[in-house]
Amino acid sequence: MSDVVDSDELLRRIQRARAFAAEEVRTWSARDTELRPADPGGARDAAVRGLAYEAVLRVLDEIVAPGRAAGK
Repeated sequence: MSDVVDSDELLRRIQRARAFAAEEVRTWSARDTELRPADPGGARDAAVRGLAYEAVLRVLDEIVAPGRAAGK
């Protein structure tokens, strides 16, 4: 963790993390929908995981574009 990175590299890393979080939101949302009829407990777990990634996504959005998400 002692690597020094410039602001461009930091932004690239944040954008990669944001893209990953967005994909995870889609994945867990689909899993929730898929499991809901047969496995309510599994669907609940998937929904909670999706919400956690949504929170991460909001934080990363705020870092990249401060104040833009406030209007949502």
